[in-house]
Amino acid sequence: MIGIATATLMTLVNGVSGTPYISGGDSPRGTDCSGLASWVANAATGRPVYGDRFNTGNQEAALLARGFRHGTAPGALVIGWNSGHTAVTLPDGTPVSSGEGGGVRVGGGGAFQPQFTHHMYLPVENVDAPEAPAPADPFAPPPPPPPPADPFAPPPPPGVINAGFAPADPNALPQALPAPGPDLVPAPELGAPPAPVDPLAPPPPPGMPV
Repeated sequence: MIGIATATLMTLVNGVSGTPYISGGDSPRGTDCSGLASWVANAATGRPVYGDRFNTGNQEAALLARGFRHGTAPGALVIGWNSGHTAVTLPDGTPVSSGEGGGVRVGGGGAFQPQFTHHMYLPVENVDAPEAPAPADPFAPPPPPPPPADPFAPPPPPGVINAGFAPADPNALPQALPAPGPDLVPAPELGAPPAPVDPLAPPPPPGMPV
């Protein structure tokens, strides 16, 4: 399996699409069916695209050297051939060819043409997919404990029960406050006792209340 996206292979083919069929060609100016299959196989396996081509006579050995396997598989880069022609189907199912109605192009019969007697494939990893999270390290140290409560921190606001004076949890439900006690009403003040009657005082004048 290789780590190259289908889009990378499409970029290669699109860059040479429309160039003429040139027998034995091995440059961006044009190539034949084997040359295009060589370029795609080279790009998919991290080799230089040009300068390392094969032909239908040595194609099996060349593909084995590049990590291809016999047969076909869904979602894989597949190359089919016979003694006189070869074509490619990219992992997303797009056929590419040279010599099928002209030069290099996106299209054609692809690798699954009935005339082909040989097929080989290379699984392609889609590097555009998101990476799976790394497994947890069983030997990793445990996370540090939470810091101790600050004994000099100000007390929590009213209505928050927090005996350790640690910061209150903003997601915690408010604690119910106890019901207030009955109001205490001060007792009325008692008046001062009347002054004692002076036995030697003269009697009040007539008509004055005593």
